[in-house]
Amino acid sequence: MTVTATRTPIVRWLGVVAVTLGIFAIVTTEILPIGLLTPIGTDFDLTPGRTGWLMTMPGLVAAAAAPVVTVVTARLDRRLMLCALMVLLAAAGFLAAAAPVYSLELFARFLVGLTIGGFWSIGAGLAGRLVPEQWTVRATAVIFSAVPLGSVLGVPLGTFVGELAGWRTSFVALGVLSLVVLAALYLTVPPLPPLQVTRPAVLRDALRGSRNALIVTCLIVSAHFATYTYVTPLLRDVVRPELIGVFLLIYGAAGLVGNLMASTAAARNLTLTFAGCAGLIATATVLMPAVGRSTAGALLLLVVWGLGYGGIPVCSMSMFAKAAPQSREAATVLFTSSFQAVLSIGALLGGLVVDAWSVSAVMVCGAVGAALTVGVLLWSRTQQVPGT
Repeated sequence: MTVTATRTPIVRWLGVVAVTLGIFAIVTTEILPIGLLTPIGTDFDLTPGRTGWLMTMPGLVAAAAAPVVTVVTARLDRRLMLCALMVLLAAAGFLAAAAPVYSLELFARFLVGLTIGGFWSIGAGLAGRLVPEQWTVRATAVIFSAVPLGSVLGVPLGTFVGELAGWRTSFVALGVLSLVVLAALYLTVPPLPPLQVTRPAVLRDALRGSRNALIVTCLIVSAHFATYTYVTPLLRDVVRPELIGVFLLIYGAAGLVGNLMASTAAARNLTLTFAGCAGLIATATVLMPAVGRSTAGALLLLVVWGLGYGGIPVCSMSMFAKAAPQSREAATVLFTSSFQAVLSIGALLGGLVVDAWSVSAVMVCGAVGAALTVGVLLWSRTQQVPGT
C-alpha cells in the first residue's frame, strides 16, 4: 500500500501541503540572497561576484549531498529524515542572521546545501505515498508549485522585509518558518519506511538513460542562474530599491503561471514545452541589456523570463523521470544533484563575468546558453533520444 488506509483524504493532502511548505522554505532560503545581494555585499564589503558565492555554496553542497544523503539514509524512515532536515534548515537561517563575518555566512549556506540535497531527493517524489494513485499527478504538481511560489512569495517578501528591517531579519523569519514546517511534517506526514533501497548501482543505471536530461538541465539552469543571480544590481539602475521586491513579485507570479502552463503542456509534448521555456529565457536575457533599461521594458522582460523559468523545474524533473522510470527516487536524486550543481556553477561563472565586465555581458552569455538548450532539445526530438 502506498498510503496508510486509516488516514482521511484531508490528512493525506495536509501531508502534501506540509512537504510543499518544506520545499517552499528551502527554495526561498536558497535564492533569497538574489534579492538582498547589494545590502549583504555592502555589510561585508564585498563585490557582487563574491557576494554571489552565497548562491554558489549551497548548490555545490546540495549536488554532492543529494546522492550521498539518499544512499546513506536509504533504510531510514523518510518522515524522520524530512523532519531532521528542517531542523538543519532552521539552524542555517538563525546562523545566517547572526553571522558576524562572511565565513560564517558561507557556513550557514553550507547547511542550506545539505538540506536541499536531502529534502529534495526524498520529498519531491513522495506524492504517490501520500495520496491515492489517481491523485498522484496532481499532488506532484502541488509539490513542485513550491518552486515558483518561492519566487512569487518568498523572495519578494524576504527582500521587502530586508529593505525595511535589515537583511538579517529576513533570515530570522526563515528560521522560524522552518520550525513551523517541522511541526507540520511531524503532525501530517505518516511514517514512511523506504520502499526501495537506493544503492549506488541503481543511481548508475538511472544515469545511463538520463544523459540527455542531464545535458539540457545543465545548459538551461546554468544560463538562468548566471543571469538571474545578478538581476538585482541591474534593476537598481532602473527602479528605486524599494520597488525591486515588487518587480521580483511580478516575476514570481509569472513563474507560477509558467509552472501551471508547462505542467499541462509537458504531458502532451515534453520536449517542445521544455524548448519553449528555454526560448523565453533566451529572449528575455538577450533583450535585457537594451530593453530592460526602462521601467516598462524591465518589467515586461521579467514577466517573459518568469513564464519561461517557471516551467523549467517540472520539465527537467519529468525528463529525468521519463528516462529512468524504474526508480523514481533515483531519478529525483539525479534531478536534484544536477540542478543544484549547475545552479551554483552558473552563479559562480556569472559572478566572474560581472566582476570582469558587466551585468549586461552576463545577460548575453546566458542568452547564448539558453539558445543552445533549445537547439539540443529540438535535435534530440528528431533523434528519438530516451526521455524526450
